[in-house]
Amino acid sequence: MTIPHSRIAELPAHAGTTVRVRGWVTHLRSSGKVAFIVLRDGSGLLQAVLVKNAVAPETWERFSQLTQETSVEITGEARPDARAPGGFELGVSELTIYGPSPLDYPIQPKEHGVDFLLDNRHFWLRSPRQRAIARIRHEAEQAIRDFFYERDFTLVDTPILTAAIGERSGLFSTEYFDEGTAYLAQTGQLYGEAAAAAFGKIYCFGPTFRAEKSKTRRHLTEFWMVEPEVAFNDSDANMRLQEEFVSYIVARCLERRRPELAELERDVSKLESVKPPFPRVDYTDAVKILQGKGSTVQWGDDLGAEDEALLVEGYDRPIFVFNYPKEAKAFYMKENPADPRTVLCDDCLAPEGYGEIIGGSQREDDHDKLLQRIHEEKLPVDAYGWYLDLRKYGTFVHAGFGLGLERTVGWICGTPHIRETIAFPRMMNRLRP
Repeated sequence: MTIPHSRIAELPAHAGTTVRVRGWVTHLRSSGKVAFIVLRDGSGLLQAVLVKNAVAPETWERFSQLTQETSVEITGEARPDARAPGGFELGVSELTIYGPSPLDYPIQPKEHGVDFLLDNRHFWLRSPRQRAIARIRHEAEQAIRDFFYERDFTLVDTPILTAAIGERSGLFSTEYFDEGTAYLAQTGQLYGEAAAAAFGKIYCFGPTFRAEKSKTRRHLTEFWMVEPEVAFNDSDANMRLQEEFVSYIVARCLERRRPELAELERDVSKLESVKPPFPRVDYTDAVKILQGKGSTVQWGDDLGAEDEALLVEGYDRPIFVFNYPKEAKAFYMKENPADPRTVLCDDCLAPEGYGEIIGGSQREDDHDKLLQRIHEEKLPVDAYGWYLDLRKYGTFVHAGFGLGLERTVGWICGTPHIRETIAFPRMMNRLRP
């Protein structure tokens, strides 16, 4: 009879039977007569036990060849054991070595500097903390897709190479055949607006690129962003969608990723109160609040990380700061009819000092005002001809936002820097591995 292969997470279904498990060695110990192997296969941890007088001599000899990260296949009886990692133990009858691992494996059970760990990111991913973060990221991504699927949004894949830019921040550029300069997309939003006129409710989700020379804990040069766009939504409806969306993602991670949050020692009580509605603070009021707390911010300034941290003090959930000055925001935002100095926009700020996780706005739907803003920003009008056409042929009220995945995952995980929230982070000084 063929002995079945099982992932560690599937062992409860095989209790009392003989199975084969494949994975990598994380820890080893031996008393001379009994040996223990702790194995990782990506789905969980398993303790395997070899008893010297119960296995073939060659099997016992193979144990002595094992080192950290050796890849192996182990055959044995699966049995529950509350004391063992993962709650199951394997009584070993056979041991096969697939891939030996030299003794100089770079990441040892000791403290390492962050730069060293990033240089060895391809190995650092194997550590329990990094696996926990990655699984929470995966859950957040799936929650994002499910949220929009359940609400009948259409996923639209927008270009990464583009001639039109959406934000003021730095651009990565390249020559594009005979078409001139192309840019790596900072946002899929402009294309999302076109798609919203076709489908009503859409979102795009993919990598975006910003060549900002920033070394803060909140910045990467390549990151993932999800951007919904909804026809006939105004700024108020846009904020309601955002608070429902963020609450859904957090609730999903709390529901399905408790072990990973525990691995990270995350205080989940800080997340359990994340439910709509989120408090709203007008930008003008926010400036007054900040000045009262000692900030030097002036009306007209964008808010920095320190200002955002001051604003969220005392809140147990994200807050909205809305209606920023026109000069502080992007050209496509709708002028506020109640105060033309400002635009109908919002930033969603996470609590605990994690800062902006969403930027959103109602879009300018007036052709002439949008053209004027393009001129004011000294942008190439010809690159935006198709975008202006959206206001020429059946213009419509619409709004949307962009949620930064890494910032959101960093907040949910409680990580101090978002470089841990993506498998291979790209920063000013890091292009490898």
